[in-house]
Parts: sequence; structure tokens; C-alpha cells
Amino acid sequence: MRILTGMQASGNPHIGNYFGMMKPAIQLQNEEKDEYFYFIADLHSFVSNQDAVIFKKNQNNIVLDWLSVGLDPEKVVFYRQSDIRAHTELMWYLLCLTPMGLLERAHSFKDKTAKGIEATAGLFTYPILMAADILLYDAEIIPVGKDQKQHVEIARDIAQKFNHRFGETFVLPDASIKEDVGTISGLDGQKMSKSYGNTIDIFAEEKTMKKKIMSIETDSKEMGDVLDPDNCLVFQFHELFENPDLETLRNQYKNGEIGYGGSKSQLFELIWDYFAEARTTRKKLESEPGLVEEILWKGALTASEIAEEKLVKVREKFGLVAHHLGS
Repeated sequence: MRILTGMQASGNPHIGNYFGMMKPAIQLQNEEKDEYFYFIADLHSFVSNQDAVIFKKNQNNIVLDWLSVGLDPEKVVFYRQSDIRAHTELMWYLLCLTPMGLLERAHSFKDKTAKGIEATAGLFTYPILMAADILLYDAEIIPVGKDQKQHVEIARDIAQKFNHRFGETFVLPDASIKEDVGTISGLDGQKMSKSYGNTIDIFAEEKTMKKKIMSIETDSKEMGDVLDPDNCLVFQFHELFENPDLETLRNQYKNGEIGYGGSKSQLFELIWDYFAEARTTRKKLESEPGLVEEILWKGALTASEIAEEKLVKVREKFGLVAHHLGS
């Protein structure tokens, strides 16, 4: 089975990103029965106005982030979307088969324009580029959040229409929804999100991370008061990071032997140690930019071979020559 996931470079990854998407992906890569394709969806980023310098920095950071937390390019195909021309070419062919009504029903476009994002043609046709990303590789399973489920359904609808008109060409993809994705609480108890400003960044500086953790919202109980671990946001984070002394901490809460400040200090040490290896790996990768590009290039070569093979079939079915001149 082939499983495909795209990730956009939208700033520093936080704990919600890690437990919602990154950690599950790292765990899955060890399942030898399946093939995994992970790509940087950099072309999708241009649906919003992008400063070139910031874009390049964010793109580089997301590659470093994923490699640092354990993505193994020897076990998965890891590549950059823009390195493979087949994505945008297939997008055009799919656009020519896509009814306007299908795109007009896309929830994401309506939601984003309602929030003030400019209604560009790129934003409107975003689901078609996503369809090309998926269909080029015969991906069967697409792990997504609930907000992207409809886009996978659109890709499936387009694939069915193409297959009906031209014969079996594309595998029909299915969305895989993790019900617990996006439920990691932020510093204020709301869903952890950059838009809420309530995140804990994985690779934050030590002082910054400690300050963030010490700011986690709690009630007004003081040292010596009995605390309720089941209704404490700080304790939830201890559970999330599987504190080995969790039961001891629970008893300290119930016996009034620890205050929120002490619990937060322990939590900082727990989280800081949890990502220690990732920080070391990231520093090493930062010092070897050539190695990072080599990893992406190797992934792009593998992905491109598969994508071009599929594109040749599509071109022939449209009546085009199989290969571009000079290719």
C-alpha cells in the first residue's frame, strides 16, 4: 500500500504538530509492508502572498524539522514538490476535466476567503494541484486532518471521471482521518494553534520554552492546596510526554505536596529532555546544507521517475506525444 503526505512550510513546528502529524509519520515509516511518500508542498504556499526570503527560510526549516525528529530518507521517499514538473503539468490536464461546480463547493476556499484571504485563481484551484500531487503516485491512503478530507474526495472524483473517459489510469485514493489529530491543548486550554498564539515550539530556545511552559494557564490555588490532576492543563502535558514519575506526581497533586510552579518546572525539564536528540541532529544538519539538498535530490529522483511514468500515460490519452522534446 502506498501512503502519501504533504506538508506546508508555515513556520516553526509546535508540540501539536509533532503529536498530531510528525510522530505518527515517524512511527509509520517502520512498517515495511507499506510505501511512504512525504513531500514539501512548497507550490501550495503561493496561494498566500509569500516574501521570497521568508519562504525560502521556512522551506529549509521544515526539511530540517522533519529530518531532525526522525524522518528517515532511507525508509521513505522524501522530496520537494517544486522539483518535479509533472505536478503542475498534470494539474492543467485535470483542470480541463473538472467542473466549476465541484470547486465551488470546496469548503476550504469559502472559509479562507471569508477570513479575508484574497480569492485568487490559485486558491480556487488549490484542490486540483492537491489531486495531481496524489494521483501521480497511485497513492491509496492520504492521512489528512478533517479540513482536508473534502480535497481528497475531490481528487477521487476527478480520478473516477478520468478513468471513465480514458480507461483505468489512476488509483482512487482514500482519506485517512486521525480522530485525535488537532486535539492537543495549547497554553490557554484551546486547541494548540499558531493563529491563537498558544503554542510551544519544538525547537524554541531554552529560555523561551521555559517562559512558555511557566505561562500555562491554571486556577488560583496556592502551594499546599490540594490540586486536581484530572482538571489540570499542566498535568495533561505530563501525560502527553509520558512522564515516568506520573503516579508520584499525581499523588503529590492530591496531597498538596506540589504547586503549579513546581509541576511546570518538572514539565519543562521533561519536554526539554524529550527533544534533546532532535536539537542535536538539527544543529548537525544545519552545518551540512549540502547533505540536506542531497537528501531532497535523491528523493526527487525516485519520485520523478514514478511521476513521469504516470504523466506519459496521461499525455498519450490526451493525444499528445509521450515525452517532451529534449527530455
